[in-house]
Amino acid sequence: MFRKHTLLLFMTVAAICIASAVSAQDLVKLSLAEARKIALKNNTDILNSQADLEIARKKIWETTAIGLPHFDITSDYQFIPKVPSLPATFMDPNADPDEVVELGVKQNITYNFTVSQLIFNGAYIIGLQASRVYFDLSKQGFEKTMLDVNETVTNTYHMIQLATESRKILSQNLENINKTLYEISEMHKQGFLEKTDVDQLEVTANNIRNALNQIDGNLDVAYKLMKIQLGLNDQTTIELTDVLESNEALVSSSVSLIGEPFSIGNNVDFKLTETSEKLAKLDYKRELTGFLPTISGFYQHQEKWKSPLFDFAPKDIVGVSLSLPVFSSGERLAKVAQKKLSLEKTQNTRALVSRSLVMQASQYQNDVKLKLEKLQIQKKSNELSDDIYQRTLEKYKQGMASSMDLMTSQNQYLTNMTNYYQSIFDLLSAKSKLEKLFNINQETEQ
Repeated sequence: MFRKHTLLLFMTVAAICIASAVSAQDLVKLSLAEARKIALKNNTDILNSQADLEIARKKIWETTAIGLPHFDITSDYQFIPKVPSLPATFMDPNADPDEVVELGVKQNITYNFTVSQLIFNGAYIIGLQASRVYFDLSKQGFEKTMLDVNETVTNTYHMIQLATESRKILSQNLENINKTLYEISEMHKQGFLEKTDVDQLEVTANNIRNALNQIDGNLDVAYKLMKIQLGLNDQTTIELTDVLESNEALVSSSVSLIGEPFSIGNNVDFKLTETSEKLAKLDYKRELTGFLPTISGFYQHQEKWKSPLFDFAPKDIVGVSLSLPVFSSGERLAKVAQKKLSLEKTQNTRALVSRSLVMQASQYQNDVKLKLEKLQIQKKSNELSDDIYQRTLEKYKQGMASSMDLMTSQNQYLTNMTNYYQSIFDLLSAKSKLEKLFNINQETEQ
């Protein structure tokens, strides 16, 4: 019996330890920097962009291999229903007049071994350059994807931080309201207050509960969104370790960002337009090479399963082939003209993007400035409404304010608190957009 109890106790402890280990594995504590790094490894958009980058890398070798030696083997089966023949007397006058000599074989298999080497092709030279530029374009596309993921993860992280902070404050308010409600209910039981005052305070508490339920729903959605962005399992529990940026630090970083000069060369969208223009220019040059000859050399060796009596085909051939375009009725000229127009379009696009980005930088900086001013105003309003609410609550306890006064001040406080935290999120989002545009404070290393 003792052994049974001991075994049962051991199994119970082991089960608890295993469950604790699994729980610990499912809990992920993340700072914003860590969340970004995980996203850069697991996010679906990042993984697809990495695949595109690897495809572009392989494309370089594919294009390079066109100009390297190629070795090919071909095999042919031949069947000749009626093999040409000559009388045997043609070869030997003393031969039997009815005897014939076949000039071939009825069935045969031939093997051709060919080594070829491209000597000159203008399109190949341009294509080799274009493959490397295309790789640069893919790298810049990968960089843009990383910046996009950084922005979305940062915004989600801040959203969770703000919702969590709002929940703490509302929970504290609900605790205070419930305490006051208990005191008011006791006073009502003793006949000092009307039932309306108790009901009104109950409505106030219900409003806060509704607000808390709304925040809980938003937090649940935000955490699920972050798991998708980070490529984590849905069963994983995320815990944020960074505290919400203090008001002073947020103001300081925002002011610094407003005064940051814009370097258009660091912007990934501008880099993409520049690289697209390079590709269009190479495409135009490639079309021009259509007027140039193509030269290639080859060596061919042939073996036959059966050799005919008379076989004049050489086994080894070395040669050079030349292809020279002469006349195409204007087809090549039309193609060149199209590529030139396409190049002009990319040049126009680059100029437009350049002007647009400069204007966008000014607009984003002004947006951060306006959001900062709004935050400072909302912060003051939130402090005032909180003070008004606390004084009204105290007056209500002393019978110097009505339940309607308390309801009004409480609604005003909740509205201003919501506006205050919304202004923080708006400023953080505006900062994130500006940092992405300037390509600063970005996590781009996996």
